[in-house]
Amino acid sequence: MALNETWHVRTRSRECAATGEKFTEGQKIVTALFPDPESSGYLRKDYSDDAWNAREGEGGGEKCFSHWRTFFTPTPANETVQPVTKQNAEDLLRSLVEEDQEHTENPRYILAVMLERQKRLRETDSQPTAGGILRIYEHRKTGEVYIVKDPNIALDKVEEIQNEVIELLSPKPVPVAVETEPELPAGTSPEETPPPGTPSSTV
Repeated sequence: MALNETWHVRTRSRECAATGEKFTEGQKIVTALFPDPESSGYLRKDYSDDAWNAREGEGGGEKCFSHWRTFFTPTPANETVQPVTKQNAEDLLRSLVEEDQEHTENPRYILAVMLERQKRLRETDSQPTAGGILRIYEHRKTGEVYIVKDPNIALDKVEEIQNEVIELLSPKPVPVAVETEPELPAGTSPEETPPPGTPSSTV
């Protein structure tokens, strides 16, 4: 795996991980990522600001990998994750993060930077690891979190990778089935072949 760590796109919770209380629109919350010992990856938990402060005041409990403050916004029904029907930058980044193939590290990073410039994502944190710097992005509308490795792309390679991303985003041609004429018995012309369903004559 690219990061040797399991990660999938995670959406924000609607309730506090500590108290179970439902979040309200505009409420200040804390999103935290914790190491997941079962998968060698990460678990996401969302807390109310008060619950997080209480947790920190009690010694912090389990050490988190990353955390940041944001404001809770309910995800509109039409913003929930849908099956990909039209490939766009968000669809592509989501699918590449889910697949987590090493050869897509560069396109993932370029897509994340592109979406950040478009104000779709915001970088909330960056953490150095043995495998390189991991940059953590949050979707501004849905709260989805993406962990993307910074591959430290050389300047002379940026254009090449941008072209690769453009190619991935380009619509792929749909194969068209071509009808072929049925094969006729040897020595038979099309005029001699009765249409399907016609009873054969007997001599």
